[in-house]
Amino acid sequence: MRNKVTKAIFPVAGLGTRFLPATKSIPKEIMTLVDRPLIQYAIDEARAAGIKEFIFVTSRGKGALEDYFDHSPQLENELRKKGKDDLLEILKSTNMDSGTIAYMRQHKALGLGHAVWCARRLIGNEPFVVILPDDVIAAEKPCLQQMVEAYEKTGGNMVAAMEVPPEKASSYGVLDVEEDMGSMVSVKGMVEKPAPGTEPSNLAVIGRYILSPHVLKNLNKIKSGAGGEIQLTDAIAQEIGSDRGVYGYRFRGQRFDCGSKSGFLQATVAFGLSRDDLRDDLHDYLTGIMAAERVAQ
Repeated sequence: MRNKVTKAIFPVAGLGTRFLPATKSIPKEIMTLVDRPLIQYAIDEARAAGIKEFIFVTSRGKGALEDYFDHSPQLENELRKKGKDDLLEILKSTNMDSGTIAYMRQHKALGLGHAVWCARRLIGNEPFVVILPDDVIAAEKPCLQQMVEAYEKTGGNMVAAMEVPPEKASSYGVLDVEEDMGSMVSVKGMVEKPAPGTEPSNLAVIGRYILSPHVLKNLNKIKSGAGGEIQLTDAIAQEIGSDRGVYGYRFRGQRFDCGSKSGFLQATVAFGLSRDDLRDDLHDYLTGIMAAERVAQ
C-alpha cells in the first residue's frame, strides 16, 4: 500500500529583495494578498490536501513569520469580549497546533534544492510535498489536492506543470515529455532555465511537488548547477528511469507569480474580484479607471 503524503516543506528563507523596502522589516511570505498573508494561502492548500506536518525552512529575520502561526491570547480575549465571533474564527484558522509545525534554518542561500535538503531529518523515509508560497494558485479544487489524488494512482514523483509562452520558458524548469496523457505527462527529462531556443517543450514546472525520499538522497550527491545553486530539478531528474518515475501534472486553475510585483498586483485584483464583500466596489473602481483612460486617449 502506498504511503499517504502528510509532510510538507515550505522554503521561505529568501530575502524578498524584489519587494524592498517593504521586506526590510517583514518577511515577504506575510505580505497580504487582500487580507491574508501569502503563507496562509499555501497552508490552507496543504491542509486541504491532507498535510499534517508543516516544515518551514527559514533564515535570519523571519521571526514575524513564526509569530504569525502562534496563538495570540490577548487579541483573542478582546475579540471574545466584544462578541466578534466571526473575526475570532478567522483568527483561529491561522493557529497551528503544537507539534505540527517545525522550523529549520538555511544558513546559506544555496538554492531550492539545498533548502529542501535542510529538512531531510524531519522527512525521514517518507514521501513529502514541497510548496513555494510565491506561486499562488486560484482553483475550485486546490492544486495540491488535485495532485495528491493523481499521485495515489501513480506514486513516484510529481510536479505541477503549466504551459507558458515559449519565449518565457527560459525562466522556468521545463519538462521533456515522454508521453502526454492529458492532465498527466510522463517525463523523460527536465532542464532548469534552458537557454532560449533550446527548451524541450513549453511545459514549465510550477511550485508544487510531491517527491519520493530518494530525491533527498540525490540531493546529498549533487553539486551546484544552474546559477551556482543546488537545483531541486537536478535531483528530481535523477529519478527519471527509476521504477518510481517522474510525472508532470497539468493542474486546473490559475497561477499567479506573487514573487513579482506585477504578479502580486494581478493576484490582488483577481482575488478581490472573487470576494462577495469586495467585488462590486472593486469592479466599479476598475471600470471607472478604464473608462477614464479611454476618454483620455
